[in-house]
Amino acid sequence: MSKKIEIKELLDAGVHFGHLTRKWNPNMAPYIYTAKNEIHIINLYKTAAKLDEAKTALAKIAASGRKILFVATKKQGKDIVAKHASDVNMPYITERWPGGMLTNFVTIRKAVKKMAAIDRMKQDGTFNTLSKKERLQVSRLREKLEKNLGSISDMSRIPGAIVVVDIIKEHIAVAEARKLKIPIFAMVDTNTDPRLVQFPVPANDDATRSIDLIVGHMAEAIGEGLSNRKADKEKAQAAKAVKAETKDAKKTEPKETKE
Repeated sequence: MSKKIEIKELLDAGVHFGHLTRKWNPNMAPYIYTAKNEIHIINLYKTAAKLDEAKTALAKIAASGRKILFVATKKQGKDIVAKHASDVNMPYITERWPGGMLTNFVTIRKAVKKMAAIDRMKQDGTFNTLSKKERLQVSRLREKLEKNLGSISDMSRIPGAIVVVDIIKEHIAVAEARKLKIPIFAMVDTNTDPRLVQFPVPANDDATRSIDLIVGHMAEAIGEGLSNRKADKEKAQAAKAVKAETKDAKKTEPKETKE
């Protein structure tokens, strides 16, 4: 397993800063250490424990071959999440959440296929046979689809899990995942209800350094799971090759003759 996160790392990234005490959600009480200057302070030991738990589960899901969808449409997390998700070749949503993204996945896949169809039109020359107005309309549609769905073009089925930065802002994504019983891994700040997700990681979900640190560790665990999957595949192929060689060797062995 990847190295455990240090409390100092969490402290330096400002992961412990929650919201104003008057904006808290009582269900976050188990994860709050104290209050200072009317701001709740998150218990970083709880954060470290929950993050380790989430990383172990994410590594297993990645090793199983399922895709893990990252979601963060808030300004502070968009670029960070896009980078970490891309590093481990996982799909992500950083623009507006497409309603029915999970619960009506078939329709979303049709839109992605439409994007691929436009690309084929450009490659086989069909695009050039259209009028100038039609080409403009098709190009605009392609740009819109790319902006909203380009990052999930390789996701051919419902993801094995989703990673969310702000469960209040991404409440529609959370609701859809809950409806389909998709495991949710999320950063939960002091104003959220951690009961809504299976793997809550108490953390400041507004600071870029905090988001970068937590999401980075989650992505690292996913990368480790993918590496384990690759290693297992290579072992299985090697074992299969040895078995085939042994079988062929037995076939070519000269048979003993009786005197």
